[in-house]
Amino acid sequence: MRESSKPWRPFTANCCSVEDQAFFGNYSRCRTSKSDVSTSIAPLPSFRRLSFSDLSRSSSIRINEDLAQNFGPDLFDFQLSELRAITQNFSSSFLLGEGGFGTVHKGYVDDNLRQGLKAQAVAVKLLDMEGLQGHREWLAEVIFLGQLRHSNLVKLIGYCCEEEERLLVYEFMPRGSLENHLFKRLSVSLPWGTRLKIAIGAAKGLAFLHGAEKPVIYRDFKTSNVLLDSDFTAKLSDFGLAKMGPEGSETHVTTRVMGTYGYAAPEYVSTGHLTTQSDVYSFGVVLLELLTGRRATDKSRPKNEQNIIVWAKPYLTSSRRLRCIMDPRLAGQYSVKGAKHMALLALQCISLNPRDRPKMPSIVETLEALQHYNDMAVSCGQWQASPKSTARNGVSPRGRLESRGATYRKSAPVTSRKRN
Repeated sequence: MRESSKPWRPFTANCCSVEDQAFFGNYSRCRTSKSDVSTSIAPLPSFRRLSFSDLSRSSSIRINEDLAQNFGPDLFDFQLSELRAITQNFSSSFLLGEGGFGTVHKGYVDDNLRQGLKAQAVAVKLLDMEGLQGHREWLAEVIFLGQLRHSNLVKLIGYCCEEEERLLVYEFMPRGSLENHLFKRLSVSLPWGTRLKIAIGAAKGLAFLHGAEKPVIYRDFKTSNVLLDSDFTAKLSDFGLAKMGPEGSETHVTTRVMGTYGYAAPEYVSTGHLTTQSDVYSFGVVLLELLTGRRATDKSRPKNEQNIIVWAKPYLTSSRRLRCIMDPRLAGQYSVKGAKHMALLALQCISLNPRDRPKMPSIVETLEALQHYNDMAVSCGQWQASPKSTARNGVSPRGRLESRGATYRKSAPVTSRKRN
Protein backbone atom coordinates (compact mmCIF):
# COMPACT_ATOMS: atom_id res chain seq x y z
CA MET A 1 0.00 0.00 0.00
CA ARG A 2 1.16 3.48 -0.18
CA GLU A 3 2.88 5.07 2.71
CA SER A 4 3.61 8.81 2.87
CA SER A 5 5.11 10.64 -0.09
CA LYS A 6 8.79 10.20 0.58
CA PRO A 7 11.00 10.67 -2.48
CA TRP A 8 12.14 7.47 -4.12
CA ARG A 9 15.71 6.51 -3.31
CA PRO A 10 18.02 3.89 -4.76
CA PHE A 11 18.26 0.71 -2.72
CA THR A 12 21.52 0.18 -0.92
CA ALA A 13 23.31 -3.11 -0.44
CA ASN A 14 21.93 -3.40 3.10
CA CYS A 15 18.30 -2.62 2.37
CA CYS A 16 17.12 -6.07 1.39
CA SER A 17 15.30 -8.34 3.78
CA VAL A 18 16.02 -12.06 3.96
CA GLU A 19 12.78 -12.91 2.15
CA ASP A 20 13.57 -10.51 -0.68
CA GLN A 21 17.09 -11.85 -1.13
CA ALA A 22 15.70 -15.35 -1.43
CA PHE A 23 13.86 -14.25 -4.53
CA PHE A 24 15.86 -11.43 -6.01
CA GLY A 25 19.32 -12.58 -4.96
CA ASN A 26 21.94 -9.96 -5.69
CA TYR A 27 19.64 -8.34 -8.24
CA SER A 28 17.85 -6.54 -5.46
CA ARG A 29 20.94 -5.11 -3.88
CA CYS A 30 21.11 -1.83 -5.60
CA ARG A 31 19.59 0.10 -8.45
CA THR A 32 22.18 1.36 -10.86
CA SER A 33 23.22 4.85 -9.91
CA LYS A 34 23.45 7.58 -12.49
CA SER A 35 27.17 7.26 -12.33
CA ASP A 36 27.03 3.53 -13.15
CA VAL A 37 24.71 3.97 -15.16
CA SER A 38 -3.54 -21.40 -21.79
CA THR A 39 -7.39 -20.47 -21.83
CA SER A 40 -8.32 -22.94 -19.08
CA ILE A 41 -6.98 -23.07 -15.58
CA ALA A 42 -3.88 -25.18 -15.81
CA PRO A 43 -1.75 -25.96 -12.77
CA LEU A 44 1.22 -23.66 -12.69
CA PRO A 45 4.50 -25.56 -12.91
CA SER A 46 7.02 -25.16 -10.14
CA PHE A 47 8.11 -21.56 -10.23
CA ARG A 48 11.71 -21.44 -11.36
CA ARG A 49 13.81 -19.91 -8.59
CA LEU A 50 16.46 -17.99 -10.46
CA SER A 51 19.99 -18.37 -9.21
CA PHE A 52 21.74 -15.02 -9.09
CA SER A 53 24.25 -15.89 -6.40
CA ASP A 54 27.16 -15.29 -8.73
CA LEU A 55 26.22 -11.68 -9.31
CA SER A 56 28.53 -9.20 -7.66
CA ARG A 57 27.88 -6.03 -9.63
CA SER A 58 24.69 -4.04 -10.12
CA SER A 59 25.61 -2.47 -13.44
CA SER A 60 23.06 -2.47 -16.23
CA ILE A 61 25.45 -4.51 -18.37
CA ARG A 62 25.61 -7.31 -15.80
CA ILE A 63 21.86 -7.26 -15.26
CA ASN A 64 21.27 -7.59 -18.99
CA GLU A 65 23.72 -10.47 -19.21
CA ASP A 66 22.04 -12.42 -16.45
CA LEU A 67 18.51 -11.74 -17.63
CA ALA A 68 19.51 -12.92 -21.10
CA GLN A 69 21.08 -16.04 -19.60
CA ASN A 70 17.95 -16.88 -17.60
CA PHE A 71 15.28 -16.00 -20.13
CA GLY A 72 17.05 -16.39 -23.47
CA PRO A 73 14.70 -15.96 -26.43
CA ASP A 74 11.60 -15.72 -24.20
CA LEU A 75 12.19 -11.98 -23.69
CA PHE A 76 13.72 -9.39 -25.97
CA ASP A 77 16.43 -7.10 -24.62
CA PHE A 78 15.64 -3.78 -26.31
CA GLN A 79 17.92 -0.81 -26.72
CA LEU A 80 16.67 2.57 -25.55
CA SER A 81 17.14 4.00 -29.05
CA GLU A 82 14.79 1.32 -30.42
CA LEU A 83 12.08 2.17 -27.93
CA ARG A 84 12.48 5.87 -28.59
CA ALA A 85 12.00 5.19 -32.28
CA ILE A 86 8.85 3.10 -31.96
CA THR A 87 7.19 5.63 -29.62
CA GLN A 88 8.23 8.76 -31.51
CA ASN A 89 10.60 9.65 -28.66
CA PHE A 90 7.88 8.90 -26.08
CA SER A 91 5.59 11.44 -27.68
CA SER A 92 2.63 12.72 -25.70
CA SER A 93 0.52 11.78 -28.72
CA PHE A 94 1.33 8.14 -27.95
CA LEU A 95 0.68 8.42 -24.19
CA LEU A 96 -1.62 5.67 -22.90
CA GLY A 97 -1.51 6.44 -19.20
CA GLU A 98 0.57 7.27 -16.17
CA GLY A 99 1.00 5.66 -12.77
CA GLY A 100 3.38 5.19 -9.85
CA PHE A 101 5.89 3.52 -12.15
CA GLY A 102 5.90 6.30 -14.72
CA THR A 103 4.36 6.75 -18.16
CA VAL A 104 3.07 4.16 -20.63
CA HIS A 105 3.29 4.87 -24.35
CA LYS A 106 1.96 3.07 -27.38
CA GLY A 107 4.50 1.94 -29.92
CA TYR A 108 4.66 -0.04 -33.14
CA VAL A 109 7.25 -2.67 -34.00
CA ASP A 110 7.75 -4.23 -37.39
CA ASP A 111 9.05 -7.70 -38.15
CA ASN A 112 12.43 -6.24 -39.12
CA LEU A 113 13.24 -4.94 -35.63
CA ARG A 114 14.23 -8.30 -34.18
CA GLN A 115 14.33 -11.82 -35.51
CA GLY A 116 11.36 -13.73 -34.17
CA LEU A 117 9.44 -10.59 -33.20
CA LYS A 118 6.26 -10.17 -35.21
CA ALA A 119 4.92 -6.80 -36.31
CA GLN A 120 2.50 -5.52 -33.67
CA ALA A 121 1.42 -2.66 -31.46
CA VAL A 122 3.06 -2.63 -28.03
CA ALA A 123 2.83 -0.73 -24.76
CA VAL A 124 6.11 0.68 -23.44
CA LYS A 125 6.29 1.47 -19.74
CA LEU A 126 8.97 4.02 -18.85
CA LEU A 127 10.28 4.17 -15.28
CA ASP A 128 9.94 7.55 -13.62
CA MET A 129 13.27 7.95 -11.86
CA GLU A 130 11.70 10.34 -9.36
CA GLY A 131 8.61 8.23 -8.82
CA LEU A 132 7.43 6.11 -5.91
CA GLN A 133 8.50 2.84 -7.46
CA GLY A 134 11.94 1.76 -8.52
CA HIS A 135 14.36 -0.71 -9.91
CA ARG A 136 13.22 -3.61 -7.76
CA GLU A 137 9.63 -3.40 -8.98
CA TRP A 138 10.86 -3.24 -12.56
CA LEU A 139 12.93 -6.32 -11.83
CA ALA A 140 9.99 -8.10 -10.18
CA GLU A 141 7.92 -7.60 -13.31
CA VAL A 142 10.68 -8.95 -15.54
CA ILE A 143 11.22 -12.01 -13.35
CA PHE A 144 7.56 -12.88 -12.79
CA LEU A 145 6.22 -12.17 -16.27
CA GLY A 146 9.38 -13.59 -17.82
CA GLN A 147 8.37 -16.97 -16.41
CA LEU A 148 4.58 -16.81 -16.22
CA ARG A 149 2.56 -17.38 -19.38
CA HIS A 150 -1.23 -17.52 -19.35
CA SER A 151 -4.04 -16.19 -21.52
CA ASN A 152 -5.25 -14.03 -18.62
CA LEU A 153 -1.90 -12.42 -17.85
CA VAL A 154 -0.53 -9.57 -19.95
CA LYS A 155 2.38 -10.82 -22.02
CA LEU A 156 5.75 -9.22 -21.37
CA ILE A 157 7.59 -8.97 -24.69
CA GLY A 158 10.84 -7.49 -23.48
CA TYR A 159 12.67 -4.97 -21.35
CA CYS A 160 15.34 -2.28 -21.46
CA CYS A 161 18.02 -1.74 -18.83
CA GLU A 162 20.38 0.91 -20.13
CA GLU A 163 22.44 2.95 -17.70
CA GLU A 164 19.81 4.42 -15.33
CA GLU A 165 16.86 3.82 -17.65
CA ARG A 166 14.34 1.05 -16.92
CA LEU A 167 11.58 0.16 -19.38
CA LEU A 168 9.17 -2.71 -20.01
CA VAL A 169 7.52 -3.68 -23.29
CA TYR A 170 4.14 -5.46 -23.20
CA GLU A 171 1.56 -6.61 -25.67
CA PHE A 172 -0.83 -3.75 -26.41
CA MET A 173 -4.28 -4.05 -24.86
CA PRO A 174 -6.62 -2.06 -27.15
CA ARG A 175 -9.57 -1.78 -24.74
CA GLY A 176 -7.52 -0.27 -21.92
CA SER A 177 -8.35 -0.87 -18.27
CA LEU A 178 -11.51 -2.09 -16.59
CA GLU A 179 -11.32 1.05 -14.45
CA ASN A 180 -11.82 3.28 -17.48
CA HIS A 181 -14.82 1.32 -18.73
CA LEU A 182 -16.56 1.26 -15.36
CA PHE A 183 -15.94 4.78 -14.16
CA LYS A 184 -15.24 7.17 -17.02
CA ARG A 185 -18.35 9.14 -17.80
CA LEU A 186 -17.72 9.25 -21.54
CA SER A 187 -17.30 5.48 -21.87
CA VAL A 188 -20.13 3.24 -23.04
CA SER A 189 -21.51 1.15 -20.21
CA LEU A 190 -20.26 -2.42 -20.08
CA PRO A 191 -23.11 -4.91 -20.72
CA TRP A 192 -23.81 -7.52 -18.05
CA GLY A 193 -22.42 -10.37 -20.15
CA THR A 194 -19.18 -8.47 -20.71
CA ARG A 195 -18.82 -7.73 -17.01
CA LEU A 196 -19.25 -11.41 -16.25
CA LYS A 197 -16.70 -12.37 -18.92
CA ILE A 198 -14.19 -9.93 -17.44
CA ALA A 199 -14.75 -11.29 -13.93
CA ILE A 200 -14.20 -14.85 -15.15
CA GLY A 201 -11.02 -13.93 -17.02
CA ALA A 202 -9.54 -12.06 -14.07
CA ALA A 203 -10.46 -14.95 -11.75
CA LYS A 204 -8.68 -17.40 -14.05
CA GLY A 205 -5.58 -15.23 -13.97
CA LEU A 206 -5.52 -15.22 -10.17
CA ALA A 207 -6.28 -18.95 -10.03
CA PHE A 208 -3.30 -19.60 -12.26
CA LEU A 209 -1.01 -17.58 -9.99
CA HIS A 210 -2.31 -19.27 -6.85
CA GLY A 211 -2.01 -22.72 -8.39
CA ALA A 212 1.76 -22.92 -8.25
CA GLU A 213 3.60 -25.40 -6.05
CA LYS A 214 4.75 -22.21 -4.41
CA PRO A 215 1.90 -19.75 -5.01
CA VAL A 216 2.36 -16.30 -6.42
CA ILE A 217 0.43 -13.62 -4.53
CA TYR A 218 -0.55 -10.78 -6.83
CA ARG A 219 -1.08 -8.26 -4.01
CA ASP A 220 -2.44 -5.38 -6.10
CA PHE A 221 -5.66 -6.62 -7.69
CA LYS A 222 -7.87 -3.69 -8.69
CA THR A 223 -9.76 -2.41 -11.72
CA SER A 224 -6.87 -0.32 -13.05
CA ASN A 225 -4.67 -3.43 -13.19
CA VAL A 226 -7.19 -5.47 -15.19
CA LEU A 227 -6.55 -4.76 -18.86
CA LEU A 228 -8.84 -5.73 -21.74
CA ASP A 229 -8.00 -6.93 -25.22
CA SER A 230 -10.12 -6.32 -28.32
CA ASP A 231 -12.77 -8.89 -27.35
CA PHE A 232 -12.78 -7.87 -23.65
CA THR A 233 -10.69 -10.78 -22.45
CA ALA A 234 -9.29 -9.71 -19.08
CA LYS A 235 -5.56 -9.86 -18.40
CA LEU A 236 -3.74 -9.02 -15.18
CA SER A 237 -0.97 -6.44 -15.48
CA ASP A 238 1.56 -4.72 -13.19
CA PHE A 239 3.39 -7.39 -11.20
CA GLY A 240 5.64 -4.94 -9.39
CA LEU A 241 4.14 -5.83 -6.00
CA ALA A 242 3.74 -9.58 -6.57
CA LYS A 243 5.25 -11.86 -3.94
CA MET A 244 6.17 -15.51 -3.72
CA GLY A 245 3.81 -17.27 -1.33
CA PRO A 246 4.64 -19.13 1.88
CA GLU A 247 6.71 -22.31 1.79
CA GLY A 248 6.35 -25.61 3.62
CA SER A 249 4.43 -25.35 6.87
CA GLU A 250 4.32 -21.56 6.74
CA THR A 251 0.83 -20.08 6.51
CA HIS A 252 1.65 -16.58 5.32
CA VAL A 253 4.32 -14.17 4.14
CA THR A 254 5.05 -11.24 6.42
CA THR A 255 5.79 -8.08 4.49
CA ARG A 256 5.34 -4.33 4.54
CA VAL A 257 1.78 -3.37 3.65
CA MET A 258 1.50 -2.07 0.10
CA GLY A 259 -1.28 -1.78 -2.45
CA THR A 260 -4.27 0.53 -2.80
CA TYR A 261 -6.66 1.60 -0.07
CA GLY A 262 -10.07 -0.02 -0.37
CA TYR A 263 -8.81 -3.22 -1.99
CA ALA A 264 -6.38 -4.61 0.59
CA ALA A 265 -7.58 -7.34 2.96
CA PRO A 266 -8.07 -6.11 6.55
CA GLU A 267 -5.84 -8.77 8.11
CA TYR A 268 -3.03 -7.82 5.72
CA VAL A 269 -3.41 -4.14 6.57
CA SER A 270 -3.39 -4.77 10.31
CA THR A 271 -0.67 -7.46 10.54
CA GLY A 272 1.30 -7.49 7.29
CA HIS A 273 0.43 -11.19 6.92
CA LEU A 274 -0.04 -11.90 3.21
CA THR A 275 -1.72 -15.00 1.73
CA THR A 276 -3.48 -15.92 -1.49
CA GLN A 277 -6.72 -15.18 0.37
CA SER A 278 -5.63 -11.54 0.45
CA ASP A 279 -6.07 -11.56 -3.33
CA VAL A 280 -9.50 -13.16 -2.93
CA TYR A 281 -10.62 -10.25 -0.76
CA SER A 282 -9.49 -7.77 -3.40
CA PHE A 283 -11.34 -9.78 -6.04
CA GLY A 284 -14.52 -9.49 -3.97
CA VAL A 285 -14.16 -5.71 -3.92
CA VAL A 286 -13.87 -5.65 -7.73
CA LEU A 287 -16.98 -7.84 -8.01
CA LEU A 288 -18.84 -5.17 -6.04
CA GLU A 289 -17.53 -2.52 -8.43
CA LEU A 290 -18.77 -4.57 -11.39
CA LEU A 291 -22.20 -4.92 -9.79
CA THR A 292 -22.67 -1.34 -8.65
CA GLY A 293 -20.58 0.78 -11.01
CA ARG A 294 -19.06 2.47 -7.97
CA ARG A 295 -15.42 2.80 -6.97
CA ALA A 296 -14.02 0.92 -3.98
CA THR A 297 -13.62 4.27 -2.27
CA ASP A 298 -15.17 7.57 -3.26
CA LYS A 299 -14.57 10.52 -0.95
CA SER A 300 -17.01 12.68 -2.91
CA ARG A 301 -19.97 10.71 -1.57
CA PRO A 302 -21.72 10.98 1.82
CA LYS A 303 -19.66 9.48 4.61
CA ASN A 304 -21.65 6.24 4.92
CA GLU A 305 -21.31 5.62 1.16
CA GLN A 306 -17.59 6.32 0.69
CA ASN A 307 -16.51 2.72 1.24
CA ILE A 308 -18.18 0.30 -1.16
CA ILE A 309 -18.16 -2.61 1.30
CA VAL A 310 -19.74 -0.65 4.14
CA TRP A 311 -22.35 0.76 1.78
CA ALA A 312 -23.21 -2.35 -0.23
CA LYS A 313 -23.01 -5.15 2.35
CA PRO A 314 -26.56 -4.77 3.75
CA TYR A 315 -28.00 -5.18 0.23
CA LEU A 316 -26.14 -8.28 -0.97
CA THR A 317 -28.29 -11.09 0.44
CA SER A 318 -31.65 -10.13 -1.08
CA SER A 319 -32.53 -9.79 -4.77
CA ARG A 320 -35.06 -7.10 -3.94
CA ARG A 321 -32.54 -5.05 -2.01
CA LEU A 322 -29.72 -5.81 -4.43
CA ARG A 323 -31.52 -4.08 -7.28
CA CYS A 324 -31.28 -0.84 -5.28
CA ILE A 325 -27.50 -0.80 -5.65
CA MET A 326 -27.08 -2.29 -9.14
CA ASP A 327 -25.31 -0.04 -11.61
CA PRO A 328 -28.05 2.18 -13.08
CA ARG A 329 -26.12 2.30 -16.36
CA LEU A 330 -27.15 -1.33 -16.88
CA ALA A 331 -30.75 -0.08 -17.04
CA GLY A 332 -32.07 -3.41 -15.85
CA GLN A 333 -30.23 -5.39 -18.52
CA TYR A 334 -28.72 -7.91 -16.15
CA SER A 335 -29.63 -11.38 -14.93
CA VAL A 336 -31.48 -11.28 -11.62
CA LYS A 337 -30.22 -14.72 -10.60
CA GLY A 338 -26.76 -14.04 -11.94
CA ALA A 339 -26.46 -10.77 -10.03
CA LYS A 340 -27.73 -12.43 -6.85
CA HIS A 341 -25.15 -15.23 -7.07
CA MET A 342 -22.37 -12.77 -7.88
CA ALA A 343 -23.36 -10.64 -4.90
CA LEU A 344 -23.31 -13.65 -2.58
CA LEU A 345 -19.93 -14.65 -3.99
CA ALA A 346 -18.59 -11.15 -3.38
CA LEU A 347 -19.89 -11.36 0.19
CA GLN A 348 -17.93 -14.58 0.72
CA CYS A 349 -14.80 -13.07 -0.79
CA ILE A 350 -14.85 -10.05 1.54
CA SER A 351 -15.34 -12.13 4.67
CA LEU A 352 -13.29 -10.82 7.57
CA ASN A 353 -12.05 -14.34 8.24
CA PRO A 354 -9.65 -15.37 5.44
CA ARG A 355 -10.52 -19.04 5.98
CA ASP A 356 -14.14 -18.34 5.06
CA ARG A 357 -13.20 -16.95 1.66
CA PRO A 358 -13.47 -19.31 -1.32
CA LYS A 359 -10.45 -20.39 -3.35
CA MET A 360 -10.01 -18.90 -6.81
CA PRO A 361 -10.75 -22.16 -8.75
CA SER A 362 -14.08 -22.38 -6.91
CA ILE A 363 -14.77 -18.74 -7.77
CA VAL A 364 -14.14 -19.45 -11.46
CA GLU A 365 -16.61 -22.35 -11.40
CA THR A 366 -19.26 -20.24 -9.69
CA LEU A 367 -18.91 -17.38 -12.15
CA GLU A 368 -18.88 -19.62 -15.22
CA ALA A 369 -22.19 -21.16 -14.11
CA LEU A 370 -23.79 -17.69 -14.24
CA GLN A 371 -23.26 -17.32 -17.98
CA HIS A 372 -26.37 -19.36 -18.78
CA TYR A 373 -28.90 -17.16 -16.98
CA ASN A 374 -31.13 -15.04 -19.22
CA ASP A 375 -33.61 -13.66 -16.68
CA MET A 376 -33.07 -9.96 -17.37
CA ALA A 377 -34.33 -7.70 -14.58
CA VAL A 378 -36.04 -5.33 -16.99
CA SER A 379 -38.09 -8.26 -18.38
CA CYS A 380 -38.92 -9.72 -14.96
CA GLY A 381 -40.44 -6.56 -13.55
CA GLN A 382 -37.54 -6.09 -11.16
CA TRP A 383 -36.28 -2.87 -12.70
CA GLN A 384 -38.25 0.34 -12.86
CA ALA A 385 -36.63 2.86 -15.15
CA SER A 386 -36.77 6.45 -13.97
CA PRO A 387 -34.93 9.68 -14.82
CA LYS A 388 -32.89 9.29 -11.65
CA SER A 389 -31.83 5.72 -12.40
CA THR A 390 -29.73 6.82 -15.34
CA ALA A 391 -27.42 8.85 -13.13
CA ARG A 392 -24.87 7.60 -10.64
CA ASN A 393 -26.51 5.21 -8.26
CA GLY A 394 -27.18 6.13 -4.69
CA VAL A 395 -29.42 4.57 -2.05
CA SER A 396 -31.65 6.49 0.28
CA PRO A 397 -32.20 5.37 3.88
CA ARG A 398 -35.34 3.60 2.64
CA GLY A 399 -33.48 1.77 -0.12
CA ARG A 400 -34.76 3.84 -3.08
CA LEU A 401 -32.55 4.63 -6.01
CA GLU A 402 -31.20 8.17 -6.04
CA SER A 403 -28.64 10.04 -8.07
CA ARG A 404 -25.87 12.18 -6.68
CA GLY A 405 -23.96 14.45 -8.98
CA ALA A 406 -20.29 14.21 -8.15
CA THR A 407 -17.08 13.45 -9.94
CA TYR A 408 -15.09 10.28 -9.48
CA ARG A 409 -11.69 10.36 -7.88
CA LYS A 410 -8.84 7.92 -7.95
CA SER A 411 -8.55 5.50 -5.04
CA ALA A 412 -6.58 7.24 -2.33
CA PRO A 413 -3.12 5.79 -1.79
CA VAL A 414 -2.32 4.65 1.73
CA THR A 415 1.34 3.69 1.74
CA SER A 416 4.14 4.04 -0.72
CA ARG A 417 4.98 1.29 -3.13
CA LYS A 418 8.49 1.26 -1.81
CA ARG A 419 9.29 -2.42 -1.31
CA ASN A 420 10.33 -3.92 1.97
